[in-house]
Amino acid sequence: MAGLYGPGLPPVDRTTVMRQCATIAHRGPDSEGVFVDRDFAFGMRRLSIIDLNGSEQPIFSADGRHAIVFNGEIYNYRRLRDELAALGHCFGTRGDAEVILAAWRQWGAAAWNRLDGMFAVALWDRETRQLTLARDHVGIKPLYYMWQGGRLAFGSELKAVLSVDGLTFDPDPRAVHDYFSFGHVRGPRSIYSRVAVLPPGHILQLDAAGDPRTEAFWRARYESVGVRTEDAWVDEFRDTWISTVRSQMLAADVDVGAFLSGGVDSSAVVAAMARQSDRPIKTFTIGFAERAYDESGYAEAVARHLGCEHRTHRVDPQMAWAVLPELQRAYDEPFADPSAVPTWYLSRLAAQEVKVALSGDGGDELFFGYKRHLTERRIGALPPALRRGMRSFAELPPLPWAAGRAVMQRWQKTARSAALPNGAARFFAKTQITAPALRRRLFAGTPLEGRDREDSIVELVDEYYPNPDAISSDGLEQFAMADLELNLPSAMLTKVDRASMAHSLEVRVPMLSQAIVALALRMPAEIKLRNGVGKFPVRAAVAPWLPANFLDRRKQGFQIPLGRWFRDDFEAYARELWRDSGVAQSGLLNATTVDALFDEHRAGRRDHGRLLYALCIFCLWWLERPGR
Repeated sequence: MAGLYGPGLPPVDRTTVMRQCATIAHRGPDSEGVFVDRDFAFGMRRLSIIDLNGSEQPIFSADGRHAIVFNGEIYNYRRLRDELAALGHCFGTRGDAEVILAAWRQWGAAAWNRLDGMFAVALWDRETRQLTLARDHVGIKPLYYMWQGGRLAFGSELKAVLSVDGLTFDPDPRAVHDYFSFGHVRGPRSIYSRVAVLPPGHILQLDAAGDPRTEAFWRARYESVGVRTEDAWVDEFRDTWISTVRSQMLAADVDVGAFLSGGVDSSAVVAAMARQSDRPIKTFTIGFAERAYDESGYAEAVARHLGCEHRTHRVDPQMAWAVLPELQRAYDEPFADPSAVPTWYLSRLAAQEVKVALSGDGGDELFFGYKRHLTERRIGALPPALRRGMRSFAELPPLPWAAGRAVMQRWQKTARSAALPNGAARFFAKTQITAPALRRRLFAGTPLEGRDREDSIVELVDEYYPNPDAISSDGLEQFAMADLELNLPSAMLTKVDRASMAHSLEVRVPMLSQAIVALALRMPAEIKLRNGVGKFPVRAAVAPWLPANFLDRRKQGFQIPLGRWFRDDFEAYARELWRDSGVAQSGLLNATTVDALFDEHRAGRRDHGRLLYALCIFCLWWLERPGR
């Protein structure tokens, strides 16, 4: 999806929007179309999942006044279509795009909360000459926009905005700092100073009379409910889960498979699918040669138990760095989550057999499944004086033996966050990929020097959550809300969307359906995180469907062995990129410090694997950025 609107400016050149659409990553024979209306134009390059031959976009209302393009899927579109038909609407397609258009014409802004799905939508009113953009509740689908020189360029991928001639794209220093702090740029910023991301659950409107206006149509909020038993919560999750997975399986006219890592959430997805299908579910996983990082055996055990058609593909260091340039191009801006590498190969593997795959993403954020949630609960329960005293541990020098250094780094990261005043502040501290002291070295003598003061975390909280108590009086719920609203759309969902779309694969996330999100926001923290175990209701609901004792093992996560790889041949590749990309000469980073970090890592004095991977990706982006 892409478009351009210049209210009152000369007519839009059709080839400009065609070029925008051509940049979108879908590969294959799927359709694309462009509509031009004087100073406005938009178009779509469609990945056909529903109504394969009958829902080419743009789609127009019967009276020709309104037009729509949209990226995503609406899982409850059949029920909505029946409801709208009873109200007098007529439909010429069997797809979901026309249903969105009719819902918006019928209910206006109230339509967005009726849609259960993932979406980035553009609606055009030819009579009022008003453009409306909308993004789904939790940000599964991206939507970028740029307002410059009286023109609004927008697209479901950043490259669709970057392809418009005559616009200026300057790296945003704040976004660069975000990137080396968290491994990604946090919305609503992008890596470019004048390009923004429409926040999840928001709409943007622009007409001929003024500037773009944004407003929220939905916000995540915890809700208090009456006392309920533990079993009642588990039963409600199980029933809602079965219904949700069924809905997402049925809303497709193509084969539907699943990502299967062997963890709780992906196993819950596949188990629910298997209970509702008369055919074996096609499942896919990625493994590693290093046993400490390899979960493929667990995935294969689940697949055997559920009778799936399962495929495993293993990734090694050579495969990782070979794909990095192509991977980075798919993300359009630097993105330093190393699990993007196995996600890329997983998407490629699945796309060979299916067009849609279900994934377990979102369960950790909603039901407190990360280790950081347990850590937050334990830290939050400590007396303030003890938490403040932990800060001195964070200042200790590295241990003299290699085996303990990585463990000590993790403990020091926790200790640095302990003295902070609330769960939101501890979220920002805990999700950093680099320590403030390291960033002070990295940015010394650059335009970013001075951004890592002692009160920088407090400033972040003031920016995003000026009143954490308005979220909840519980520090864990404050922490988890930031995880849901910031990390999930900017990191996890970005990772999966770009990797899958690059292979013309649609990934659906049943954990982020409206029904499951609403249930999680009603559920008390002590039910989600019970006796030190996260995602308790998910585990309890699906345990009978899985191998005995399968869910008792420690959470592992989709990781790659960065520390080891950067002490082998991968390091030479990264050093070459640093030297030859031009970043070393850009003045954005302290070159002497970066050289020293490579040496410290190779010597085993510190584990800088995450930073060096982030540097590698940044160099690849720098080589291909606009205006270089």
